[in-house]
Amino acid sequence: MTKSADLLLINAIVLTMDEEMHQYEPGAVAVSGDSVLAVGPEAEVRKACPAAQVVDCGGKVLMPGLVNAHTHVPMTLMRGLADDLRLDVWLQGYMWPVEREFVSPDFVRLGTQLACAELIRTGVTCFADMYFFEENVAKATAEAGLRAVCGQSVLKFPAPDAVSFEDSLAAAREFIEHWKGHTLITPSVAPHAPYTCTPEILRATAQLAAEFDVPLQIHIAETALEVENMRRENGMPVVPYVKKQGLFDAKVLAAHCIHIDEGEMHTLLHAGAGVAHNPSSNLKLASGFAPIQKMLNLGLNVGIGTDGSASNNDLDMFEEVRLAAFVAKTVSNDPTAVPAATALKMATRLGARALHLGPVTGSLEPGKRADLILVDISPLHNSPRFRHDANNVYSQLVYAGKASDVVDVMVNGKWLMHNHELLTLNEKELTAAAQEYARKIDTFLIAREQSVFSKLVALGGSAEEESFEVQVKVKLNDPAPVLKALKKTEIEILLKKHYHQHDIYFTFADPAQGWLRYREDEMIDDKEQITGVRGRLTLIGPSREGDFAHDVLLSRIRYFAPAANSLRFYREYFKPASETAVEKDRLRWLVRYKNEEFFINLDRVETPDLGYYLEIKSRTWSRRDAEEKANCSSELILLLGGSLENTITQDYVEIAGEEK
Repeated sequence: MTKSADLLLINAIVLTMDEEMHQYEPGAVAVSGDSVLAVGPEAEVRKACPAAQVVDCGGKVLMPGLVNAHTHVPMTLMRGLADDLRLDVWLQGYMWPVEREFVSPDFVRLGTQLACAELIRTGVTCFADMYFFEENVAKATAEAGLRAVCGQSVLKFPAPDAVSFEDSLAAAREFIEHWKGHTLITPSVAPHAPYTCTPEILRATAQLAAEFDVPLQIHIAETALEVENMRRENGMPVVPYVKKQGLFDAKVLAAHCIHIDEGEMHTLLHAGAGVAHNPSSNLKLASGFAPIQKMLNLGLNVGIGTDGSASNNDLDMFEEVRLAAFVAKTVSNDPTAVPAATALKMATRLGARALHLGPVTGSLEPGKRADLILVDISPLHNSPRFRHDANNVYSQLVYAGKASDVVDVMVNGKWLMHNHELLTLNEKELTAAAQEYARKIDTFLIAREQSVFSKLVALGGSAEEESFEVQVKVKLNDPAPVLKALKKTEIEILLKKHYHQHDIYFTFADPAQGWLRYREDEMIDDKEQITGVRGRLTLIGPSREGDFAHDVLLSRIRYFAPAANSLRFYREYFKPASETAVEKDRLRWLVRYKNEEFFINLDRVETPDLGYYLEIKSRTWSRRDAEEKANCSSELILLLGGSLENTITQDYVEIAGEEK
């Protein structure tokens, strides 16, 4: 019985990548509409499926298109933006600030188009994306003709497309409702990672994905620090934690999974989750080596992804497949680990299954969509060809093949590239538009790099304290008189605190930048026990208004921001010229004196060993108020037993510098 086809591809080395890894040479594939009608030996397929259009493949490899299991396609516009950095520095110090400044629907559309052109040229027919303004990613991808699982990102922080995570969730729902059932686009929701999402977000996104039966994408256990923090804060590894939040009620695609143990692998397997392995990104960011061979041995569906162009820095899946094989061999010290055929399977059939698109794409089988590529294995770099082992062709593709060997690309029965010519996108226009964005981002970063303040603001969460800071301190030989004087009726104590403070002051080559102080406050209770720790950054500028009577400092710019990252992060991010450590024990009182509020600090400076200091502080937005408080500060110094003869307006970092 014959079945008419629309297109017959003949004279090819057909690699089906199906369960039995069938090969046919010479082989043929018949296409009807958007799907594969028949696959097999050329003579049989030609007889069974006559077609009006016949294409001679010239002995090239005809195989399923590659599946990029994890990427962020609009980030092509940030390719090469910041390299050779740790993940936290790269992400929080550069990617997120640039995204806050530039990511828009136009940015996302252009970045996606640029990525689609690159993906097509490198033989990718399907990819998984998670980013912002995902509606625009989906539109641009569908217009380019590629297949994709598009994930609307959700984070606990404000995002370029949402001021709150509730807005992101609402956008994800609307996005899924709009694109559900599309022939090329599978909508999904993408909670970024456990450390950037609250338990509420994880539960809500899982429920949303389950409600619409769509995939859920998330980064899992990408760094050792993430796992360490999860264990410390929640008493369990990452996978059990997200399971506890009900994440596996959804069809999960977990990116990275570098630092997981065998028990967590079993959890992923039983949940039917897919894993996206990203060797280039993991190597470049020194995130570690995912235990891929163990995952495969257990039966997990492990695909291969490029990650975004900002961390890779390309979307070349041929390179990723090769690296996936090489890294697995090196880590296991076993040259037989992840052989070429397995690596290619990860980039096709297993990748499609990881995306929960196994019934649709990933192999050349009747009924599946006609997503296929033609690869020339005759160039110089891939010659000669051996035929004694059926696996040799996989080795040629994985170990010697290059993305430039991809000649033709078809998705859903439609040609997207023919004889190296893109048919749905204009590369010249896209690269010109991309360069214009690069110019704007360069201008932003150059200006930011020149200002410590701008870099602090770029981290987010920063704010300026009141413009006028009344501050004066005096050296003490004995703190006892101060403690006694605080009981005087003229002073009303509103609040008392006890801290142990660890300060690192960053100094910069340009003195006008001021000092950046990284502080860890240990809160001490009445039993001398630490009850909590708080981190904060403070940018201390030079005096703006000079001093007032008795050397009371009237004005000094101060900006502060929460310090959510490690000291090492801030060293790499701000690149100080030098550092000074100051450690002190501080008793602090908030008092009311003459209807004005002041902070009274009694400090024992331990590092360097400077002894005791009495400090009076107050802040205001009003210069007149500052002058009045300056007079009161002088009175308080005398009332507390200090002397105005040797008042000090310097910060401890300045005093420490003089002591050296």
